[in-house]
Amino acid sequence: MSADRAALQRALDRGEQEGGSVEFKERLTREIHLAHGRMESLAAQLRHRVLSGDGVATYVVGVTDDGGLAGIDPDAFSESMDVLSLLAEEAGAHIEDVQTWGIDESETSIRASTRNGSGGLVGVATIREGGVLDIDSEHIVVGTAGHVDHGKSTLVGSLVTGQADDGEGGTRGYLDVQPHEVQRGLSADLSYAVYGFDDDGPVRMDNPHRKSDRARVVEESDRLVSFVDTVGHEPWLRTTIRGLVGQKLDYGLLTVAADDGPTKTTREHLGILLATELPTIVAITKTDAVSEERATEVEREVEQLLREVGKVPLRVERHGVDVAIEEVDENVVPILLTSAVTMDGLDMLDTMFERLPKTTADSGEFTMYIDRSYSVTGVGAVASGTINSGSVETGDELLLGPMSDGQFRTVEVRSIEMHYHRVDEAKAGRIVGIALKGVREPEIERGMVLLPVDSDPEPVREFEAEVMVLNHPTRIGTGYEPVVHLETISETAVFEPEGGHLLPGDKGTTRVRFKFRPYLLEEGQRFVFREGQSKGVGTVTDVNPGK
Repeated sequence: MSADRAALQRALDRGEQEGGSVEFKERLTREIHLAHGRMESLAAQLRHRVLSGDGVATYVVGVTDDGGLAGIDPDAFSESMDVLSLLAEEAGAHIEDVQTWGIDESETSIRASTRNGSGGLVGVATIREGGVLDIDSEHIVVGTAGHVDHGKSTLVGSLVTGQADDGEGGTRGYLDVQPHEVQRGLSADLSYAVYGFDDDGPVRMDNPHRKSDRARVVEESDRLVSFVDTVGHEPWLRTTIRGLVGQKLDYGLLTVAADDGPTKTTREHLGILLATELPTIVAITKTDAVSEERATEVEREVEQLLREVGKVPLRVERHGVDVAIEEVDENVVPILLTSAVTMDGLDMLDTMFERLPKTTADSGEFTMYIDRSYSVTGVGAVASGTINSGSVETGDELLLGPMSDGQFRTVEVRSIEMHYHRVDEAKAGRIVGIALKGVREPEIERGMVLLPVDSDPEPVREFEAEVMVLNHPTRIGTGYEPVVHLETISETAVFEPEGGHLLPGDKGTTRVRFKFRPYLLEEGQRFVFREGQSKGVGTVTDVNPGK
């Protein structure tokens, strides 16, 4: 028995006993097991198993009544999970976790009773008492930025755990992306870190690498703060742009190390944050490593940098947290001194994140641009991203697209998960994974969008925009081909500036044409473009040029 099948072996060894918490099912179907009378009986059986296990039951699907490995095909397994979820809901419980294994046709047995040559999937579902978590709380999403080694990941690690750093970036490790978390599926944990607040103050994580700990924070908090961490290295600026432009952020958090001061990368990241009109906070980090005079000097340098780009700096230590919360917007930028080692300034950040208003609206029709997709065995295609507007519920029919030919596909929401918690509904600003029925994972691409099924979307290859060139070695002319970053879209486009060219610092109108495929855009959306060392920002002004 391999280690990865230990959970399956334990369930098989415990067996299906009267008065026990384990139940074997070969498969479950809507037609048979949700029929009138049968559903009530099976829900009562499930309730009995949950109570027998002190609130937790184990269902093994894809096995015979005596525990033999039958194995069922992925579609049958997906239907079985759907039916089991409905039975659990009827019984006042919910599916907390599902583990699946492929059964090779050449496999002889895990137990003597295993049937030869069956193939397919076998899964272990953990069912817990209580309904699916309902998330009503406010939830703000903060995008972090800053030069490499300026302490942004360490600062966030100390915020979400309440633990002081060891001076070597120890808390930074809490934000590492673990490959097994992606493989686990339905964990659309793009934010890398989360903490929250209740009536008694911060709700922090004991061990951010433990998915159950993150789920606990979500369940206990009245207000959540998610962090979308970005990359500080200059060669990976594209990845940073993806994090800051591709998510539905409420605020930006820019870190500047007191021992280094503002750098070229600091200016790049600040330019992206402010060009996208994102309310931003600047945290000067590592103040424990320098003198008070040096920290003040860096604070002045940051103030000057902000004034150069037409923003109003606001020193939090001088004016107070209340004023900072009241004044912060796309024009006023609070600055505060922090240290993850001494924890100085982190209490002020806590207060700000607890009280800052959400800037993204829940109103409007549901829209979500897809950031990434993956396939989960037994569940199917999962699309993840940050909800732009509106809300979505399990069972909703949606449109997915545009596909490469410009068409949209009708899909159904099989389930929704947020920070390792399955939810019935999710609203704007939430980072979620949505399991979709009616599409294969290879057909889903980053930059596609999910919309209500009664929408009438018109994807475009060409649009008009007002742009500003922030940096370019010479001038931008007709045929210029940068990468355009808009929502989660990252696509090469061809520019045709009005008047033939644009110089650094110029504002002007240009026709923009995606080089390879159409996307769904709307007027007013902001974007960043870059090619080599040249960079700029723009706003979509017309999605039907020439009409």
